[in-house]
Amino acid sequence: MSKQVTDQADGLRRLLAQTPTRVVAVAGMGPGAGATTAAMSLGAALVQQGKNVLLLDEHCPKARSACDGWAIDPLGNLADVASQRLSIEKAAARAGSGVHVLPAPPGVADDATDPRSMWPSGVVIVDAAFDGEGRLSALAQCADELLLVLQPHPASITSAYAGIKRLHYAHGLRQLHFLVNGVADVEAVQKIMSNLANAGSRYLALSLQPAGWVRSDPRLADAWRLRQTVVEAFPASAAAVDFRRIADDMGRWPWREAASRAPSGERAAALLPSSQHAVAA
Repeated sequence: MSKQVTDQADGLRRLLAQTPTRVVAVAGMGPGAGATTAAMSLGAALVQQGKNVLLLDEHCPKARSACDGWAIDPLGNLADVASQRLSIEKAAARAGSGVHVLPAPPGVADDATDPRSMWPSGVVIVDAAFDGEGRLSALAQCADELLLVLQPHPASITSAYAGIKRLHYAHGLRQLHFLVNGVADVEAVQKIMSNLANAGSRYLALSLQPAGWVRSDPRLADAWRLRQTVVEAFPASAAAVDFRRIADDMGRWPWREAASRAPSGERAAALLPSSQHAVAA
């Protein structure tokens, strides 16, 4: 399909969409991947671009969740808003970055809850948590895009590919994006990203789209200590520059068809064994 036809199809999907809200689920592939930091930083970068951003925190009230990182204590959660006990304005807390944050621990709201109904314009970021079998919540499954965050080390990449395979078979995924965090060697990580994308296409018929990389940066730890994102606290830092670049690119990601982002129902139980393909050569 030519680029012109692809662009026209994407434009048609935008016109037919019931809401201008874009929902992006961000999930970490392995401990310490930095998904929550990425979700917060991308949210802050999108606000700086003039976007209206809601972050749904599936990790709250755990330590190092978005609520913990910004030191905020929302008055309600997703269930309160879904049941209309509280309005989104009263339930959510606004971080200093301008991002509105609402706790959304899995299971507190009905599976049919659609964040677009409560956030009619802008961007909703789901800081997604996996269940015990590596599956996404119903909330994360309804996102327009799934952005996976992984580290650039060979063992991490191989483990991430195994997790991607589980997600593919659990939810019928056909496309997702991935971000490589903590990068020291940009040239090397570009090769890793190409290998991972090729492995997804060859072995799973899955479109793995590189979203970019975030360089290793000591200012990330300093920003967390200050209860801010690196985008807010140190806007000239390498990581902040990378997060702003990725946030800018997100607005140009093609919209997926609704059928490909619907909750998978019974397919969620159809998990297959992890792959051992070496994708981080």
